[in-house]
Amino acid sequence: MRAWWDAFAAVAAGVAAMFVTAALGLWAAGATGLPGGGFPSVVAATVVAAVGGSVELSGGAGFLGSTAAGLDVVPLSVTLAGAVVTAVVFLRPLRHRAVASGRELLGRVARTAALWLVALLLICLAARHTFRIDLGGTQVGDLGDLGDLGDALGVTPEVGFRAAVGPTLGLGLMWLLVLLAVAVAVSRKTPLPSRLLRFQEPVRPAAFAMLAVLLAYAALGLVAGVVVLLVRGHPAETAAVLLLGLPNLVWLAFGVGLGGTWDGRAPDIGLPVPKALAAVLRERDGRGAVNLSSLTQQDGRAWLLVVVAALALLAAGFLVAARSSPRTRRWQHAVQLAVALAVTLLVVAALTGITARFGLSLLGIGDLGAFGGEVSLRPRWLPLLGFGLLWGLIAGFLGDVLARRVRRRGDVAEVAEVVGERPAGQ
Repeated sequence: MRAWWDAFAAVAAGVAAMFVTAALGLWAAGATGLPGGGFPSVVAATVVAAVGGSVELSGGAGFLGSTAAGLDVVPLSVTLAGAVVTAVVFLRPLRHRAVASGRELLGRVARTAALWLVALLLICLAARHTFRIDLGGTQVGDLGDLGDLGDALGVTPEVGFRAAVGPTLGLGLMWLLVLLAVAVAVSRKTPLPSRLLRFQEPVRPAAFAMLAVLLAYAALGLVAGVVVLLVRGHPAETAAVLLLGLPNLVWLAFGVGLGGTWDGRAPDIGLPVPKALAAVLRERDGRGAVNLSSLTQQDGRAWLLVVVAALALLAAGFLVAARSSPRTRRWQHAVQLAVALAVTLLVVAALTGITARFGLSLLGIGDLGAFGGEVSLRPRWLPLLGFGLLWGLIAGFLGDVLARRVRRRGDVAEVAEVVGERPAGQ
């Protein structure tokens, strides 16, 4: 029974963290004034999107009109809040344990997953709403005022959303399982089953180093965001970005600093993003390639992204070497960090991608400018993967040089004694 309470605590804490973060972010964005009491449903839909779930958009505009909408974006601030809280609460009962059997660990994961699916089902049922679009005051060419034309033709545009239960449960379960696997992999205070101990040396130091880099970027972004909030005005807009999409921006900056490129598109709709990024996205008829070169043309300080990324990876290389056995060779540290960084960048690329579209068609006329638009951000996968491998090899090599000059750890048995774990065979 105690194990079920532990699982319930992990799920409840994670869901609560996501709902609070999403609600505060949407409140700062002004979503509390949504018609028809839609705010709670939008919060639930934001949580669904945060765990990789699917939110379907649909609409109609009466007899002669139709709306088309699509949305694929992950609010990573909400994701990060839920992931950190869930992982911490899940791992807490396992701290300072000498051993843990594979059956026990799988049992904890299974109980947590079962309760998580129940919670996610309830969230999906709450994540649905329909809004009516007001056309009044919109002029479109010779058609005149759309509001008057819509009334005459019986056009009442509506757009709604609902969580797709099946895909959301499947993707949400995958999200949880990956989260728990990563949490166990990076936590030195969590014992591994004996069959997995051979993966401890090659996996844990590199996984921990990459997690530390991502969290450090989020912390730096939070500090910068708070400074902007205090000294440059627009506090509500800045707070909304911090509470909903901070990792989307800072992890994008991490990838760009390493040489990655994202192809983007955005109409002139006042995106709540840094001015340099917004300018790049609108460079060529609303399209642009987001990389170090294009950002530097807009703001020369963008070269600092390379400096920050290089320092972060050098620190990561040092962590990998310092947390590994001295028997691990320098080239092994380099390869471990290269693989870990490449995987991390692929995950970052997948999570920071954006596709959002909304349009209104009336009398066969395509997307009307006032209501039509598309925002997209898509990574170039292969160059990003190549840069990750190259940077990882260099940082892993240099990090090992620094770590061996500053400090040498004992062998695996001594490390296990320090952290309270038993090495294999004892």
